[in-house]
Amino acid sequence: MPLDRRQFCSQSLAGLTAVSAATTLGYHRDAVAQSRRSRRGDQESEGTPRVSFDLPQTHRWRMGLSLKTGSTCQNVIATFPIPVNWPEQEVRLVAKNIDNPMTRWITRPAPGGTTQVVASVAKVAASSETEIMFEFDVKKHRIVAPEVTDDLVIPTRPSRDIKLYLGTSPEIDHTHRTIRAAYAELSAEPYDNAWQLVERMYDYVRDNVRYVNGPIQRASLALENGYGDCEEMTSLVVALCRNAKIPARMVWVPEHCYPEFYLEDADGDGHWFPCQAAGTRQFGGIEEYRPVLQKGDRFRVPEKRGKPQRYLTEFFTCEVKGRSDPNPTFVLEQVDV
Repeated sequence: MPLDRRQFCSQSLAGLTAVSAATTLGYHRDAVAQSRRSRRGDQESEGTPRVSFDLPQTHRWRMGLSLKTGSTCQNVIATFPIPVNWPEQEVRLVAKNIDNPMTRWITRPAPGGTTQVVASVAKVAASSETEIMFEFDVKKHRIVAPEVTDDLVIPTRPSRDIKLYLGTSPEIDHTHRTIRAAYAELSAEPYDNAWQLVERMYDYVRDNVRYVNGPIQRASLALENGYGDCEEMTSLVVALCRNAKIPARMVWVPEHCYPEFYLEDADGDGHWFPCQAAGTRQFGGIEEYRPVLQKGDRFRVPEKRGKPQRYLTEFFTCEVKGRSDPNPTFVLEQVDV
């Protein structure tokens, strides 16, 4: 009984205890390592600030699963993403509530630094309620655009991790003729540096795709139709960047997403820069205080074998022993402190 990502959108984990201490420590170690790698990627070159952070805000977020059963449920599996540390974000677990029989759960890292909670339950009795719920304090900074950009270049030898953001992803069909033609037109005019080229592609998307909320469509269709929402506009910015061999990815926050692109400075250090495809114009920096849930747009998980996922959705499945279906409710909400 998988749930649609858009249905869900509408609606440092130190100290986390899971099935075993080893599992928790393994997750915490992965999260810390990811945070350090990300921070190294955004370090400043000597005398030339690139990405900086200021004006932090801290908000509390409640995330998890509440399950009401009709008939008895067996072999329950549920997954949902949780936030981790990024250069612009610090995450602290402040509370958790895990009812019986939800006590069997682990955290599972995914490519790009994303992490999921995976709960497995042998049996949940009929006509019962149970939940697995966490509360996090998320300290999020505004990202300030760099003052010096004319020496930033397209990476010529990106690492394996960075190459992940140059290929095709679900709904980001950057090799489609419509997108290739748009990129050819945009890159034909002279430009001074890579930053200027990305900004030109960014403005092209904002000028040619009208914001209209609706079903998910491919980036090429959004360009052909001339409309789309934040997902399509972000996908199109990413697709155009990938045509230029500029690594780019989607950043997912509650009920919204935006693109990031990757350039290197004269010392060969790489930096990720955000922009706001839908909404107020923000290029190279962004003021966005909702927590980063995921970065990326091509994930693989065991529950959906062989099919890459654009977004790590919440997932629920079980065997129903009777006629009444369960009612799983995934929670993602900001709470008052």
